Amino acid sequence: MPILALTIIVFVTIALAVFAFGAAVVSPSSVLGARLRALGGQQQTAEARPPMKERMERALDPLTRAIPLSPADVSRNRAWLIQAGLRDSRHVTYYLGSRILLAAAGFAGVALFTGFNNIPLLVGLAGFGFILPRFVLKRMIRDRQMRITLGLPDALDLTVICVEAGLALDQALMRVGQDLHHAHPDLSDEFHFVNLEMRAGKPRAEALRNLVDRTGVDDIRSLVGTLIQTDRFGTSITQALRVYSDSLRTERRQRAEEQAAKTTIKMIVPLVVFVMPSIMFVTIGPAIISLIRQLGPVSGH
Repeated sequence: MPILALTIIVFVTIALAVFAFGAAVVSPSSVLGARLRALGGQQQTAEARPPMKERMERALDPLTRAIPLSPADVSRNRAWLIQAGLRDSRHVTYYLGSRILLAAAGFAGVALFTGFNNIPLLVGLAGFGFILPRFVLKRMIRDRQMRITLGLPDALDLTVICVEAGLALDQALMRVGQDLHHAHPDLSDEFHFVNLEMRAGKPRAEALRNLVDRTGVDDIRSLVGTLIQTDRFGTSITQALRVYSDSLRTERRQRAEEQAAKTTIKMIVPLVVFVMPSIMFVTIGPAIISLIRQLGPVSGH
């Protein structure tokens, strides 16, 4: 009997302890339950799978390290990516990794279908895959620079209006960036970054020079030089912006006239290749058919 009573007491004690612990965990007002739930949430967060971007960066990181580039080359690629509008640091990894992957894919494709007998084709296709991302990046840079160049006169006109209304140049650039968000988003982003740098404490001249480095546009380089000289010598910013805006519009009109003048030269090749044969068939074809019909019986006789 004593052994049976002791067994029942131990069983009841363990059951009560387990029940009390479970009630403490389940109860919403329990401190122990809150701590246990917090620990469980941290563990689940730590064991969660990383997002897709981090997994791609981890996968491309060995490929990026395999490229024997100097820090100068890396900084140059970063500058090109910034000029193309790709400002995140992970874009450098994507860019360099894509060059290696395309080169390896071209080499593997040729080796798979033709073997290693055609060495020039192997090297050529691998080199093409390695150069293709840079060609695409250069194209993106040119397109973005053209968009910024086309939107700069409108931005200067709005800046002149804002300065004449009594705003300072910093506030005018911020207002123009907000107004051009839909019409010229690239230029709006650049003005936004200029304002962020000046708010962070950088001098205006340094922020404007960084704008030149981020865009690489010659018109903005000239504009920044004009603004820095105007600020240094204390002349009228409104007059300088108005004169420079007029000169930009004149350059844009001259650029359009130049493209129109080049159109006649560019039309020669399609005219000779596509239009000229059609004209020859239409004009000379019936005469040749009539000549064959007239001389055919004579030659056959």
